[in-house]
Amino acid sequence: MSQKTKPPSNKKSPFLTNLKINPKIMPKHIGIIMDGNRRWAKARGLSTTEGHEAGAKNLEKIVDHAKNLGIKHITVYALSTENWRNRTVQEVKGIFGILIKIVKEKKEEYKNAGIRFTVLGNFQAFPRKVKKAIKEMLDIVLKTERLKFNVALNYGGRDEIVNAIKNIIKDGIPAHKVNEKLVSEYLYTSGQPDPDLIIRPGGEFRLSNFLLWQMSYSELYFTDILWPDFRPKKLEKAIYWYQQRQRRRGK
Repeated sequence: MSQKTKPPSNKKSPFLTNLKINPKIMPKHIGIIMDGNRRWAKARGLSTTEGHEAGAKNLEKIVDHAKNLGIKHITVYALSTENWRNRTVQEVKGIFGILIKIVKEKKEEYKNAGIRFTVLGNFQAFPRKVKKAIKEMLDIVLKTERLKFNVALNYGGRDEIVNAIKNIIKDGIPAHKVNEKLVSEYLYTSGQPDPDLIIRPGGEFRLSNFLLWQMSYSELYFTDILWPDFRPKKLEKAIYWYQQRQRRRGK
């Protein structure tokens, strides 16, 4: 990296100078598998819901920081199809309560900040109050969009691909016209760039059915840090790591 590259002003971030992040090669889209809320809570003698609350508070900081760094798209894995089916009723209810609270507290802030909230996955299966809260966020009208914030809810990568295939068939598109570009247009992320960087906190080394089609050429960053402790400084460290990679994309 050229030594002449100057990092952005510290008014936006107190960490950039130390890490020497290059503002010219920032990832356009970052995906995050938020992992470790329950383990974080257990280590502190807290309830699972308190762990998810801590994770949600950290997410607010990460989203705001990503916007200030100039990231245009961020996708977070909040509730997988497997979580929805296999977690206890109490835990899922707690997650829904946090989601409703976020809508009440952040709706106007996101509108004023230019943050576009979108959902990846089938949220129609959720309780009425939850669907209503999600719709309120989806209906926000922005004057200027600075960041598209995708939340994967009741989401699974394989399910997304199957759903895309079903809709292609439903629309009567013949097989000879089906290609990668067409399939991408039928995914939940249609119109958005594929993620440049996928981040997984929590110490696990797997993809957990997240953005399987979209991450074909993503850089994968793993860390032992549990999600509630993955603060903005850690996000910048991941971005710095990404900027050191040579992205060949199969070439």
